Amino acid sequence: MRMRSGVFAFSCLLVEALGVALFLRGFFPVPVRTLPRREARGNPPAEPAPSGTGMVSNWTKIPPPVFKKVVIVLIDALRDDFVFGSKGKQFMPYTTQVVEKGTSYSFIAEAKPPTVTMPRIKALMTGSIPGFIDVIVNLNTPALLDDNLIWQAKTAGKRIIFYGDDTWVKLFPKHFVEYDGTTSFFVSDFTEVDDNVTRHLDRVLKREDWDLLILHYLGLDHIGHIMGPNSPLVGPKLREMDNVLKKIHISLLSKEQSSLPNLLVVCGDHGMSETGSHGGSSEGEVHTPLLFISSAFEKRSGPLTQPELVQQTDLASTLAVSLGLPISRNSVGKLILPVVGGKTMREQLRFVHLNGFQLSRLLQENTPAYEKDPGYERFKIAEKSHSNWIKLYLEGNNSEILLNLGKKVLKQYLEALKTLSSSLSKQVAQYDMYSMMVGSVIIMEVLLLLLLSIPKALSSQAVFEVPLSPPLFSLLFYLMCLVLCAVHVIICTSAKSLCYFCSMSWLMAVGVMMLISALMCIILSAIMRIFESSRLPVKNPIVSSFSWSEVDVLILAGTIGHVVSLGASSFIEEEHQTWYFLTTTLCLVLGQELCRNNFLLNECDPQHRTTMKQNFDAVKKASDCKNIDISAAGNSKLSKNTSSAEFIKGSDKWISLASPWIILICCRLLRSLNQTGVQWAHRPDFGHWLTSSEHKSILSLLAAVSLLAIFFLVQRRCSLVSKIAMALGLLGVYSYRAAIGNVIFPWQHDSKDISKGITEARFVYVFILGIVFTGTKDLLKSQFISTDPSVKSTGLWEVYSGLVLLAALLFRPHNLPVLVFCLLIQTMMTKYIWRPLTFDAAQTTIMHYWFGQAFFYFQLWLVHISQLTKHFPEVYCVFIIATCSSYAVRIEGNSNGIATVDVSAGFVGLESYVEIPAIFFTVFATYAGPLLWAIHLLYYLSSEVKSNRTRGNGMKLKHKKFHLNIRKHIRTYITVRWTEHWELWSLLL
Repeated sequence: MRMRSGVFAFSCLLVEALGVALFLRGFFPVPVRTLPRREARGNPPAEPAPSGTGMVSNWTKIPPPVFKKVVIVLIDALRDDFVFGSKGKQFMPYTTQVVEKGTSYSFIAEAKPPTVTMPRIKALMTGSIPGFIDVIVNLNTPALLDDNLIWQAKTAGKRIIFYGDDTWVKLFPKHFVEYDGTTSFFVSDFTEVDDNVTRHLDRVLKREDWDLLILHYLGLDHIGHIMGPNSPLVGPKLREMDNVLKKIHISLLSKEQSSLPNLLVVCGDHGMSETGSHGGSSEGEVHTPLLFISSAFEKRSGPLTQPELVQQTDLASTLAVSLGLPISRNSVGKLILPVVGGKTMREQLRFVHLNGFQLSRLLQENTPAYEKDPGYERFKIAEKSHSNWIKLYLEGNNSEILLNLGKKVLKQYLEALKTLSSSLSKQVAQYDMYSMMVGSVIIMEVLLLLLLSIPKALSSQAVFEVPLSPPLFSLLFYLMCLVLCAVHVIICTSAKSLCYFCSMSWLMAVGVMMLISALMCIILSAIMRIFESSRLPVKNPIVSSFSWSEVDVLILAGTIGHVVSLGASSFIEEEHQTWYFLTTTLCLVLGQELCRNNFLLNECDPQHRTTMKQNFDAVKKASDCKNIDISAAGNSKLSKNTSSAEFIKGSDKWISLASPWIILICCRLLRSLNQTGVQWAHRPDFGHWLTSSEHKSILSLLAAVSLLAIFFLVQRRCSLVSKIAMALGLLGVYSYRAAIGNVIFPWQHDSKDISKGITEARFVYVFILGIVFTGTKDLLKSQFISTDPSVKSTGLWEVYSGLVLLAALLFRPHNLPVLVFCLLIQTMMTKYIWRPLTFDAAQTTIMHYWFGQAFFYFQLWLVHISQLTKHFPEVYCVFIIATCSSYAVRIEGNSNGIATVDVSAGFVGLESYVEIPAIFFTVFATYAGPLLWAIHLLYYLSSEVKSNRTRGNGMKLKHKKFHLNIRKHIRTYITVRWTEHWELWSLLL
């Protein structure tokens, strides 16, 4: 069956999408869930029935509240060392005094990734563990529908007031009797976002018409995003938070009555990394302080010990018990016993029994073999011991035996709660291995089929002969179907946990098995045809012979090796090392190729060399007239080498030989500028040294020199109007950075007058739009009006120049050298490597791709995408779709961690949040390196076609063939790369 390349590639992508969907469905486990919220309320379990006859416990209701009023102060991005470390002692003296000598209990709460605000709020209020998929699942339903503490409190008639991050208002609509939400999109706002919360305190604390007060402060998180955890602004913000806690604590103490005490809870939703970001799983991101402050607790005595580590999900169960509410049905948290440790032994046993009953029921509804779970067995043992204790208690036994037995039962319950909570938490990370394996088999089969089709793609016809009919009617196909169906039955009948692929209808499952069998038979048939064709005699050995150069071998091995490396998580975490190695090796191979062309071709055929020299001189003359950098495209290896050897003379020869080494030096300097990855991201680098306040003058000089270099590297192919616009735009970039305080002018002694730089940024946007409009006009003119190929090349370069100016505006000042080296390497590669060596379109495309990926990792961003995901989950969805469609599943700045996206770039020149520009600027700033290399590739290929058209009528056939070859190579390369990206998606996740 004959199929054109486009139809074949589209069919492969459809099948690949099916495999990826199955893999992702198995990779993202179904969250631990129970009944819907509307069915969650029911009669609580009674105490365990006492052993013996004629004795019945009379406690069948939920225990009364332990505290009258509860105030929750959530400080966004509050790390544990901000309270328990040296900064806490220095900037939070009142809180430190309460922790060390007051009536309080201190803990370190561990948050599970993703450490972003919305999933963390869900974890705090529901006790469940949201995964990465939760954000996407809830895209169209921002309101939290699961059973949660806020809904239970509202249903019980408690009055709740909220001030702060309006994520709460979106998650819990119509739950608060009074609220004032503040947006968190402007990360440069350190004061107003917190003042809008604090201004309500004096009025609310005097009132008695509320039971639960929730305050969510964002200023510390914003400071971390912009300046990092070691910023001088962190201290004053912690002192401000200390004053807020002091005011609340004193007010609660003054309002207490003899009946019930009040409770103040201080916590963070997540921490921050050493760069001020969050979203990952580093210790600074997952460890947050958790303080319970109340007069009901005993004062501390003795030396201060290290706070105990608890889970963030434990807060939901503890607050539910403290407020006399049912524990959320989906909670996997366990009760923090010291908070209710002042109650009687019977009440404490009642609390832990309710928690254990809730966890065991959740385990029953999510695990088929729940009776064999160690946590469930321990709970039943503790429940039996509890019934014996109740028997003694109802008999009026008040001896030491009753107290000791109660402590023993309490310890048994706590061990059972710990085991049950651990078992349920592990289910969130339990993969559906069968579905993942089926998806992986489909993905690998399609990938192998595409690899086998590459020789056809590189042929002149680009038509594929798919051996479809013989495999479908072969005995092997039916045998494979029967074997796979038998394996499916065995796995599905013996599985101990739920499996998505087993839950599918038998018709769909059999269809997938037939697809796998058909793909395998097609692959085997294609391999047999390759072996048969290799045995045929060669009619013309001279024409059919094909020699692989070192560059060809490196490109093939590097591409395959990169895909294989993504099968290991360590290679994913440090993927930048792979690209650094590939680009460095490529430079060395190019250096060897240049040396061979300049020094080892003196014995070539003089007549052939003279012919090729005349051919190349014609191209050089045409290119010089048009002032562009192009190369001649020869078909044979000998013609390529001889023409390049004749061309490179004098100074150009030595510059060409030095180009790979200069590029290597540039790449090494860029690696020292920013640390990336996971293992070494915390290490100091030159970028951190530049961004420190004492080196602002050096950073200003570097930024000015970089902007001048950008102008000289870009302007040489621009029109006069674009040159002027580029110069004014780059001046506006420096003015914008000076306005926001990143750099200073020479006549400035300090940067006290700091603004948001909106006017300066919009000044630059005007010139960006003008340059891009000029280029777009030339592109449209080349398509519909002019036949001059130079118009298209000029238009592409104008668009490229406008995007370079946009990147200069969005890049942080210390990253401007990255943009300079990008332009410098592109210029040197074009003029001194690609032109003399005359690589074909496919080779040049892959080289552009490699350098684009390397420059992706050369960037460094300090802030986090969580600012986009806090309030508008659809922004997160658009961002994921945009990034996944072009570069697999990278949703990060310069690493494979979610915590390195520069969200502040999305708000350059904006007074308020505007969705489309914010998304565009953030995506462009994140992927500026690969995008600029991709656009430069389009310009280079267009220049190649243009140069071929200037050779004359005698070369028209060759020009047409070269143009078709470019299109063919690009089409084939895109097909292969998209297949690799689908493979990347599955392996990386």
